[in-house]
Amino acid sequence: MKALRVEDVAVTFTDSHRTHRALDGVSLSIDPGQTLAIVGPSGAGKSTLLRVIAGLLRPERGDVTLGGVSLAAHPTQERRIAMVFQDDALFPAMSVRENLRFAMRNGAHAAGIAQTARALGVSAHLDRRPRDLSGGERQRVALARALLSDPLALLLDEPLAHLDPGLRAAVRASLRDLRERFEGPVLYVTHDHAEAMVIGDMLGVLIDGRLEDCGPPERVYDSPANLRVAAFLGLPPMNLVTEGARVLGIRPEHVAVVADAPLRGPLERREAVGADAYLRVRTPLGLVLARVPATQPFALGGEIALAFPPERVRYFDAESGAAIS
Repeated sequence: MKALRVEDVAVTFTDSHRTHRALDGVSLSIDPGQTLAIVGPSGAGKSTLLRVIAGLLRPERGDVTLGGVSLAAHPTQERRIAMVFQDDALFPAMSVRENLRFAMRNGAHAAGIAQTARALGVSAHLDRRPRDLSGGERQRVALARALLSDPLALLLDEPLAHLDPGLRAAVRASLRDLRERFEGPVLYVTHDHAEAMVIGDMLGVLIDGRLEDCGPPERVYDSPANLRVAAFLGLPPMNLVTEGARVLGIRPEHVAVVADAPLRGPLERREAVGADAYLRVRTPLGLVLARVPATQPFALGGEIALAFPPERVRYFDAESGAAIS
């Protein structure tokens, strides 16, 4: 299998009202067997990036390579890059079996169809049409179809976006099965932070067309490269407190509620989310969010003392936004 590289790609869209830089010098690398999950807000450029890689959109600058070979002169159908969209894009008049057979590059092989359908849990639906399947089943068929096209790389464009929570969990499990069967590079884009961190071996954060950070999910979450990533990644995101030329950052789950500490203030709001509760405390440094067990009682308006464990604090330059090591 071959590595997928995106090198300094830029895309600008212009309409009658304004010029919009959709991608601004994006570079990334995905090795064989690796999944890069990219998370970003709506309009960040995630789908534009996939379209460039797939050959559906020509960038104004930069290149896409597969195995070190430029794909610039290769049309979409010759790139051997499969793409799965938010909607399954199956042929409605065809059965599942016919949809899968249509995808195969080298003709219909019943054994290959049966094996892939079994691996992704759609064997029982081969003779049914897409309209007779649930949303999760249709997405699993779309994943099977992508694999049967014999791709060298796989692009997934928010494939779980339109599924309810139960179906999302089932299809996420199918994605893990797919990872075990497919040895090429996978690029997965989503707006769901938790989903990106679970699915990706590597995590990228795309904001306003710029890849602001990229690395192992734990590192990107725990030690963001800059303030833009710190303010975006996580639900809720990092607490950010300005202290002169520096900005202090700490995750809500790392803020300690203690019996006594210099930093204290009234509890403005308590929000229970399952087993956890988030306390919004108004301190002299500003509003601070702390995560505590939902079973712990706290009275609104009561004074809360907080501590920031030094090993959990991250610092950023207030002017440039860059992390300070």
